[in-house]
Amino acid sequence: MGRERKIPRGERKEGGTGKKRGAAGKAGCSPLTLGRKRKRARKGSPRPGDGGQGEEEGGRRVGTCGRRRRAGLGLARRGSGRGLSIGSGLGSLALCSRSAPAPGGSDARTAAGPSGQECEDPTSPRCSVWEKSAGDMGLSKEEGCTRRPPIKAHSEPPEPTGRVITIVFLALLIDLLGFTLILPLLPSILDHYGRSNDPFYQSLQQGVDWFAATVGVPPERKYNSVLFGGLIGSIFSILQFFSSPLSGAASDSFGRRPVMLLTLVGLIMSYALWALSKSFGVFLLSRVIGGISKGNVSLSTAVIADLNSPQARSKGMAMIGVAFSLGFTIGPMIGAFLAGETAKGDRFYLHAALWALMFAISDLVFVFCFLPETLPRDKRVSSVLSGFQAASDLLSPVALFQFLAVTRGKDSPSRDKLQDLKVLGRVYFLYLFLFSGLEYTLSFLTHQRFQFSSMQQGQMFFFIGITMAVVQGGYARRIKPGCEIQAVKRAILLLIPAFLVIGWAWNVTMLGVGLLLYAFAAAIVVPCLSAVVSSYGSASQKGTIMGTLRSLGALARAMGPIVSATVYWLAGVQMCFTICSAMFLLPILLLGSLKQQTKAE
Repeated sequence: MGRERKIPRGERKEGGTGKKRGAAGKAGCSPLTLGRKRKRARKGSPRPGDGGQGEEEGGRRVGTCGRRRRAGLGLARRGSGRGLSIGSGLGSLALCSRSAPAPGGSDARTAAGPSGQECEDPTSPRCSVWEKSAGDMGLSKEEGCTRRPPIKAHSEPPEPTGRVITIVFLALLIDLLGFTLILPLLPSILDHYGRSNDPFYQSLQQGVDWFAATVGVPPERKYNSVLFGGLIGSIFSILQFFSSPLSGAASDSFGRRPVMLLTLVGLIMSYALWALSKSFGVFLLSRVIGGISKGNVSLSTAVIADLNSPQARSKGMAMIGVAFSLGFTIGPMIGAFLAGETAKGDRFYLHAALWALMFAISDLVFVFCFLPETLPRDKRVSSVLSGFQAASDLLSPVALFQFLAVTRGKDSPSRDKLQDLKVLGRVYFLYLFLFSGLEYTLSFLTHQRFQFSSMQQGQMFFFIGITMAVVQGGYARRIKPGCEIQAVKRAILLLIPAFLVIGWAWNVTMLGVGLLLYAFAAAIVVPCLSAVVSSYGSASQKGTIMGTLRSLGALARAMGPIVSATVYWLAGVQMCFTICSAMFLLPILLLGSLKQQTKAE
């Protein structure tokens, strides 16, 4: 035997016994395997499956897969006697591969490690353990030692959060620029149809005059435009109320991206009809198609709700609020400027309609090119019919306030969370019911009390939008998760003096003070409530939950303008704003009934 050399520690880990690195170290076998091979070689007995050939000299076939010990595949290096520890199952998936029988009748088997180096003994403990693991999984010995492709942790890799938020922000901003072009023009458009003796408009005038005489209200036709404006706003929103849950349910089955593209095609048709309209009937039809196609707003919130991080969801909802602020700032100014540049005539609104059409086409191209799909296939609902059955619950106001579409899912929220969802839904509805009514009558108030032109209306909306953008970009987006409810309470409380000042303002300065308070509070409520609600439910139900919330908002916007316009028409502007301001106490009281301070999960 000779005198045994003291083996350095590094070689003992690498090779395992007293041979040099050329024998055992090359292969890196464990001492137990090497000892068995030497004993078998001395006796001259062939290794099973080796075709009767003994072990080669020089140590070329005495080890298995040793080089992969350094590749980090779960092999322990804690000494020469117990130096092998292999994780079972998928961790050893690519350890070895079985080749075809070698020439000469020998069943030679090779294994390739991650580094591409080969070892030639699948009977090593490493391959044996893997074959045992393969047997546990129902695979044959040959299948167990076959190299498999790596298993992906996710079928679809998640998109970077910041990129998704930016794309949603820009897409929604482009959409809102086209949507808000009409806001400063609406009083002038209705006055135009009233002076042009449009048959359909005149028939509506006669119906309003008959109703005023029936209830004993003095007929004042200058207030009729307020009533018609509230009617148009309510029609648009009631159609959005029907379309939002359907688009949300469809996106839960088909994905967010294709459904959003379909809604944008509908908006293009709406703006094209507006540009071609010469009568009040065609103009009203364009608003009907626009209301049906306005599901892209709820889809934008569903895309943000798909994000995993609560901080990302809060930031995304805040950025949606910023998009609304900028859209309601820049859009009305563009519309007022275009109306001022167009000669007064039958179609003074033509340039504004064409720009709205251009924005819609640009939005369609942008979403098609850049918006990724945020709902993976494995998280979508199995059948679109089940989604539409759930959406039918969103068309019933009773089922809507009970969030029945959410309870029918397989991952419905707990009882306490469902109760909090109901409370938050009522708060959202009451807030938007009051807010949208006063918001819609605001342009008629300034048009009739202060004789604002379309350009002055645009400047007013520009002031409101700039204030909201500053508040949302500087304050609302920094509200920490879990603190949204307190911020909502303070904001709604601030709206009470804001609308009182606006309703009783006797000069433009006083009006500006009220608008400042109004814009500050409005910048906080909807983004914070949306961020809180988006934390409820499983990933496959977030579209349904946000669709329910948006449907409640659409129902509120459908009822708010016509109710406020009716009170405005019957009792005057001061009484309208006073009553609505006092009713803002109701959502504050409801928020106090939450069972627990809602925190993002």
